[in-house]
Amino acid sequence: MNMLFDNQAALWITLGFVLLVIEIVAFGFTSGLLLFGSLGALLTGALLWFSLVPDQFIAAVACFAVSTGLITLLLWKPLKRLQSGAELGNDRSSDLIGHEFVLDSDISQQTPGTLKYSGIKWRVEPARDHPVTYIAKGTRVTVSAVSVGVFFVQPASDTPTRQA
Repeated sequence: MNMLFDNQAALWITLGFVLLVIEIVAFGFTSGLLLFGSLGALLTGALLWFSLVPDQFIAAVACFAVSTGLITLLLWKPLKRLQSGAELGNDRSSDLIGHEFVLDSDISQQTPGTLKYSGIKWRVEPARDHPVTYIAKGTRVTVSAVSVGVFFVQPASDTPTRQA
C-alpha cells in the first residue's frame, strides 16, 4: 500500500481504475460522471509515469482537473448523442422486446419510472406510439421498444388500459 503513496503515477492509475469499476458496477455507464474522472485520473497517471508532469501532488491534482475537464468537453456531446438514442432510434429488434414485468410506480410521459434489470437501472416510459400516456403502479406491462437506458412499455395485452 505504501507503493501507491510513494509512487504518484501508480496512485492516479489505481484511482482511475477504481472510478471506472464503480461507474460500471454501480451505474452501468449511465451517468458518465465517474467515467470522465476515471479517464482524467488514468491520463494523469500516464503523464506522471512518463515524467511529462512534475512528481508533485499539486501538479498532479492540477493535471487531473485539466485533463478531466478536457476529456469531458471532448466526449460530452458524442456520448450524450449515443445516450439519447438520436442516432440509434428506438430499437424494435432487441431481445428485450416482449419482456413483461409489473410496474413499481405510476409512469407517464412527464414522470418516467425505473426498473433494475440485468444489473442496469433502466428508465421506464410509456411507448410513444401507443395511445396510453399514463400507466398505473401494479400494471403488467410489455416492453415494445428499447433505447439506450430506456424501456418503452405498454400495458400487456390482457391488462385493461386507461388514458390520462
